[in-house]
Amino acid sequence: MPRRDPDDAERPAARARPTAGDPARSRWRGTIGTWPAVGLVIAVLVGANLLLHHWTGPLRLVAAVAVSALLLGVLRWSGGTLADAGLARGTLARGARWALVLIGLVGLVYAVGALLPDTRSLFEDRRYDGMTGSGLAVRVLVVVPVGTVLVEEIAFRGVLYGLVRRARGTVWATSVSSLLFGLWHVLPSLHLAAAKPALASVVGDSALGAVLAIAAAVLFTAAAGVLFCELRRRSGSLLAPMGLHWAVNALGYLVGFLLR
Repeated sequence: MPRRDPDDAERPAARARPTAGDPARSRWRGTIGTWPAVGLVIAVLVGANLLLHHWTGPLRLVAAVAVSALLLGVLRWSGGTLADAGLARGTLARGARWALVLIGLVGLVYAVGALLPDTRSLFEDRRYDGMTGSGLAVRVLVVVPVGTVLVEEIAFRGVLYGLVRRARGTVWATSVSSLLFGLWHVLPSLHLAAAKPALASVVGDSALGAVLAIAAAVLFTAAAGVLFCELRRRSGSLLAPMGLHWAVNALGYLVGFLLR
């Protein structure tokens, strides 16, 4: 018996790929088609990537919220729903349970990594120099969840995944979302080798080393995107990848700060 996709739990019956002439077809046709909507989402993300990379502080947070709302608006404009974004009310409790478990697992892995001498150096990051406890709290509780997790998850595992999945299925949705998620991290990775001593010891501090660090970051985040998409699919909720995303980033900052 085929396994039911959890994403289908909150999908209306009219969503089942109506055929030509089917009255239900008009209920799924938005003002713009699916692929024009995907193109618009990508255009918004290109501009957002440039802005969010250069803006800091409250301006970055406001921009992240605005971009998230704009992307959800594009999804709605194309005839999509909150269920397409993984935000259907009926799936939130399940997604929250997944998120809590994933946060606990990441915390356990980070704790073990911080205690073992062979892996402790992986948490070293020069960006923690001069950071205060209050600065860490703002980063962990505000900047990461709003300025990073909210906008990236709504963009890549919410709107983009939902649009492509509606048109071409889960494999295409995962592939497109994950590839673009990897490319999204080109700008944030420009100075990664200089900030991470463990990485610099592998790729070196030359221009070639910087390129290799960027390529590694893109490949790693694209692979992470595949995992996030699978969490979205299995849980049926965007909260599951949101929880893992927050834990990887925020708890990484916490452990790195404590090991300075």
